[in-house]
Amino acid sequence: MRIAVYIPLLLSLLAPLGARPLSERCEPRLATWLLTVSALVLGTATTVSLGLLAVTGLLRFPELATLGHWSAHDAQHDDPAELSVAMIAGLLLGAAVLMAARMLWRRARTLAAAVLEAECMPTEDGLVVVEDEAPDAFAIPGLPGRVVVSTGMLHTLDETERHILLAHERAHLSAHHYAFVALAQLGAAANPLLRPLATAVSYTIERWADENAATATGDRTQVAHTVAKAALAAHHTPARAAGVGLAIFGRRGPLTAAGPVPRRVAALLAPPFGRHPVLAAATVVVLAATALSTAEAAHDLHLLLEAVGA
Repeated sequence: MRIAVYIPLLLSLLAPLGARPLSERCEPRLATWLLTVSALVLGTATTVSLGLLAVTGLLRFPELATLGHWSAHDAQHDDPAELSVAMIAGLLLGAAVLMAARMLWRRARTLAAAVLEAECMPTEDGLVVVEDEAPDAFAIPGLPGRVVVSTGMLHTLDETERHILLAHERAHLSAHHYAFVALAQLGAAANPLLRPLATAVSYTIERWADENAATATGDRTQVAHTVAKAALAAHHTPARAAGVGLAIFGRRGPLTAAGPVPRRVAALLAPPFGRHPVLAAATVVVLAATALSTAEAAHDLHLLLEAVGA
């Protein structure tokens, strides 16, 4: 435990370095899965590590050790962590649990509101057109979800571009992209060091939807043109609240200048990305090391508790 318990914490420092390469060199769907799982696993593992360290500190206090029928004297001798480290870990653990719970509550409320809003929207084939001169478009998850497009956006785009826009938005709904965003942000809430991974997921779901639109239309250049055109139109419109649909995806809109649009356009103008087995394998190795070290640390704590049992 003296080493294993710190490995997830160390890997959470290094993992964000791989967020950009994964998002820009790997096929978007695979990148989204790898980034989301990484954020969730590392966020969980670091929280568990903090909990294990905090428990070793509690064993040092006779009053608390008595409750578990442990020997505080033996615990002080065999404890793998300094008391100061255990106390800091306890404080960080409390903050991590609080932030994760707060994020889950807010996401649950937002998703519930989105489902209710989607149910109340009159629709034709899942499409809702709102009278608004501001060019905007977004997806609202529900049972089923809705694609909301403003008249301003429809007037901005021609018929082919509208088809691309709808293919992009429907990809968000069919692939449940809001779930990937929520899970990645949950990991980042528990461990703020993982925020670059959550940010990368917000980008890769857009790339995923872009690629779906390119597959549906068979014209990557036209999709790139539509992405740039819609983003430019939205960029010159005063920002306004667009409802719970945007809160679900954590952005103003799927094709707005709030995201790294030039990178998306450049990716569409280039050949499709492959799976990049080296990056994928490196990510799997990091996740495996995280899981194994966390399990080993938990096992070591179990042995420690048995050793100090009164």
